[in-house]
Amino acid sequence: MRVLVVGGSGLLGRSVCRRGLGLGWSVVGTFYSGEIDVPGVEARRLDVTDRAAVRALVAQVRPDAVVGTPYRYEDWTVTADGAAHVALAAAEVGARLVHLSSDALHAGRPVPYLDDEPPTPVHAYGAAKAAAETAVRAIDPDAAVVRTSLIVGEGSKQIQLCRDALAGRATLFSDELRCPIDVTDLADAVLELVASAYAGLLNVAGPDAVSRVELGLLVAERYGLDPAGLKSTTSAASGLVRPTDVRLDSTRAAGLLRTRLRGVREVLAP
Repeated sequence: MRVLVVGGSGLLGRSVCRRGLGLGWSVVGTFYSGEIDVPGVEARRLDVTDRAAVRALVAQVRPDAVVGTPYRYEDWTVTADGAAHVALAAAEVGARLVHLSSDALHAGRPVPYLDDEPPTPVHAYGAAKAAAETAVRAIDPDAAVVRTSLIVGEGSKQIQLCRDALAGRATLFSDELRCPIDVTDLADAVLELVASAYAGLLNVAGPDAVSRVELGLLVAERYGLDPAGLKSTTSAASGLVRPTDVRLDSTRAAGLLRTRLRGVREVLAP
């Protein structure tokens, strides 16, 4: 298996590269501004907003499969247009495509979201992720589109945000619920999907629903930090329009995949 990991310099991309090598696969990873510090990975620089460059690279690499993980929080061209460019290039060479999406495309509600529910974005990033899904599914109906949640693990931005809040440098929301997932669990699930014929939407997230404040307290316990200094507020009090209670029901993935999706309380246990 020869797999191209677009966004291989990110937390998830590096994990997918590393785990793919562990399976004995040939792995090519792309980067833009960072680097891929995974020995054995063939690294290529790529700007996903440049459609011609994406098509040229994929045509040159000729992968059996493409994993699309790139995003930039406040950049529509990377998150939405970039996903479309990757999907188009993969389709042109007949490569299997696994596209990474996000729970951020939902608005939030008291009931968990099932796999096939339509997006209800309330902010620009959520709208960009929804647009990316629309493009990917239109270009390649056989692609697997993975909706996931907050990614935790060593080097995770979510863990660092919690550390910053515990040190008084950032603020966590008490009314935003998510289902965090360990980066290695997510990477293994993605690689299972690469080797499968699954098509369409699939929620792949942890079974534990926690608020961002609860996540901060779990981080404090895991790393022996003082929870007393944790700064918190609510989305309503902040004046920001953000998704609130967004819990993904990953029952379908749990039945489909061999990878066990661990809860964040287990992942961050001291």
